[in-house]
Amino acid sequence: MPLEKKFSTKLFECGTDEAGRGCLAGPVTAAAVVLHENFNNGLINDSKKLTHHTRQILETYIINECDYFGISHVYPEEIDDINILNASIKAMHLSIAQLKKEPEFIIVDGNRFKPYKNILYQTIIKGDAKYLSIAAASILAKTARDAYMDAIHEEYPMYNWKQNKGYPTKEHRAAIAKYGITKYHRKSFRLLPDQLSFNFNSQNKDIP
Repeated sequence: MPLEKKFSTKLFECGTDEAGRGCLAGPVTAAAVVLHENFNNGLINDSKKLTHHTRQILETYIINECDYFGISHVYPEEIDDINILNASIKAMHLSIAQLKKEPEFIIVDGNRFKPYKNILYQTIIKGDAKYLSIAAASILAKTARDAYMDAIHEEYPMYNWKQNKGYPTKEHRAAIAKYGITKYHRKSFRLLPDQLSFNFNSQNKDIP
């Protein structure tokens, strides 16, 4: 079933979504996308339903064919400071702020948001599987965050972020238990099931 192009038929609308909310390490990343009226691509869907290869192809297509887009990261230190919900919403706000033309209406994946300026908005549960602009935003957020995690994997390969992208896999948690935490870990999260004491080796001992 094709995704809907717009929620509001009359207003200049953007869709926004985030990626990485449930991760133990790395930023939460959001994107905002405005699509022109003739934009159409039958492959675009919720990023979680797509393969890595398909997301990479669609990332290029969306960036080249959309009217406007913005992508923003909010990093672990701020996530720990303001909590993950507020950090996710902040990332979406920052992405919307990057749009070269301010939208008149915002559609948001999920059920939580805070007003951005005085712009009307609508939260939509599973919106990334219902509306094209939210799905496009989910793809850009996911590919941008994956690229960031691939980059920091080179600094700390023992956590295998290139594979797990910072999510709480058994392998990731086993590495935390063995090597301790890094500057990229979210210290306010439950990093280990029983919050065992972290083992800091010489490589990580300078990280608070």
